[in-house]
Amino acid sequence: MLLAPPKVGRTIDLCRPPSERSSQFPADIAAIANSILAHRFPLLGITIDTGPTIDWRRDYLHGVSTGTAYFRRIPYLDFHAVGDHKLVWELNRHQHLPLLAQAFLMTGRRDYLEEAFREIDSWIEANPFLRGINWASALEVAFRAISWSWLWRFAGDRMPEPLRARFLTELYRHGRFLELNLSIYFSPNTHLLGEAVALHALGTWFPEWPRSRRWREAGGRITAEEMQRQVRDDGCHFEQSIYYHVYALDFFLLHRVLAGGSAGYDERLQRMAEFLHAVMGPPGTLPLIGDDDGGRLFHPYGDRMQFGRATMATCAALFRRPEWLRTRKDLLPQAAWWLGETGLEPRPAASDGFESRLFRNSGIAVMASGGAHIVIKAGGFGEGSGGHSHSDALSLVVRLDDREILIDPGTFTYVADPVERDRFRGSAAHNTIAVDGHDQAVPAGPFRWRDKPAVKIRDWASSGESDWLDATCAYGGFVHRRRFLFAKPAALVIVDSVEGLAGEHTIEQFWHAGWPEEERRFSFSAAPERVDAWRSRAFATREPSPALRVTARGTLPLHLAAVVDLSEAPERKLVTLEISEGTCLVKWGASAFRVMP
Repeated sequence: MLLAPPKVGRTIDLCRPPSERSSQFPADIAAIANSILAHRFPLLGITIDTGPTIDWRRDYLHGVSTGTAYFRRIPYLDFHAVGDHKLVWELNRHQHLPLLAQAFLMTGRRDYLEEAFREIDSWIEANPFLRGINWASALEVAFRAISWSWLWRFAGDRMPEPLRARFLTELYRHGRFLELNLSIYFSPNTHLLGEAVALHALGTWFPEWPRSRRWREAGGRITAEEMQRQVRDDGCHFEQSIYYHVYALDFFLLHRVLAGGSAGYDERLQRMAEFLHAVMGPPGTLPLIGDDDGGRLFHPYGDRMQFGRATMATCAALFRRPEWLRTRKDLLPQAAWWLGETGLEPRPAASDGFESRLFRNSGIAVMASGGAHIVIKAGGFGEGSGGHSHSDALSLVVRLDDREILIDPGTFTYVADPVERDRFRGSAAHNTIAVDGHDQAVPAGPFRWRDKPAVKIRDWASSGESDWLDATCAYGGFVHRRRFLFAKPAALVIVDSVEGLAGEHTIEQFWHAGWPEEERRFSFSAAPERVDAWRSRAFATREPSPALRVTARGTLPLHLAAVVDLSEAPERKLVTLEISEGTCLVKWGASAFRVMP
């Protein structure tokens, strides 16, 4: 079936109004486009070189290619059979094709478009409908459909006529695939959400197509339902992953741009933005709590820890909230293309700073004072199997202005290395404790946990002088209680208490510093030792990272205390912990802190 081409439209002419001509963004786009012309594709945390001919079903990092069997027969989670499916799929999302069109619009260089059109032709030839790994996930079909649609909107009128017919037919097939393969039962999370958003977008962008009305209605209905189901009342996405929160927020945002809003939808969308704004804090970076898969709905390039900025800039433009906009350049990767000239209107507005607050439904607590910003994970694992959660209950991330004091290690891999997958999501990789060397739940494959813990917030209080959080995590016959006292502006006091089974037990407290020089900020009630640790700043990459371990052995209850010095002249001091009935006193040098019972 050959389909007549619908009208082509562009969101913004060249995305380069006079006020933005001095921006670095056009040069960055051109640099990435030039790399793509050479078939060097920046993906996640790596760059792959495909050579002159692209093998679209190849994991280039591990050297594994697959054939064109019927898509349901592809064992895409079997690393030995197909390689790392995530690396294959990331290239096949084709998010670099809209970028090539953007580079053409900003430079007039036709070779960028010619490359995009060659790749489309090559992909269609190598990936017959319903055949091979690139049809094995409906979400990946959705990503590719959105990328192709952006390419069409930016430069479809320049596409050669013979390719136009094939392209539009294949894009229509993407829509039919989504319509019949929605992840209602398999992955009713961001998979279902992304598929529904893409289905609605196809129906909106291509209204002349036979099933467009049905796609709009089904996609719109499911997206509205998922907004209510996947987003908690405090605004946090239910997978308990900050990175996936951005992912979901962008899906909901794009749908809002295309479908318009309603009072209930917009209110919940703004709660998501408020949550993201709060956890990014003064540095404007993502605390990588939970899984970080490196993906992004639009323009997946640049510093991944800053991906939330473009999302917040789009929210600022859409909802007229200039206090959410950090710099004008944050509008260029996304808002300008989605909203046209409207996306370039906001000017950053001074905000009242960041306040401490508890997001009770998700258990995320934010403590803030000046440049100090503390994010605490005092909630449980994510919905269902908790597939994108880590064993990180009662862990924390600490930043001071633009300095990382305590970090989350990131994700590194999903299926390529099961040992490293479990290491990066284990308790020892986070700023929490491990009891007898065990995680807070039992890993059961790359995307499942068994025996998830019960996490409870006992108390929360915040004032101009201090913040206080008392929470517990119960698992495996033990109860870990952690009390946080932030004596503003510069002393964070943490007391760990573990109760539970009789006999001798080992309690290990882990502390992962952003940089070795930040370790001088940490003081403990027992002697620390250095341990080997890793961090992953982007999926598929890792590097050594400084970490300390403090150990206590004996019969329960056992207690450990630590103080994090957030002053401008930090130093280690002796910490002693005095616990009696109804009293917990932490002495730190000449200072003393009474922690509530």
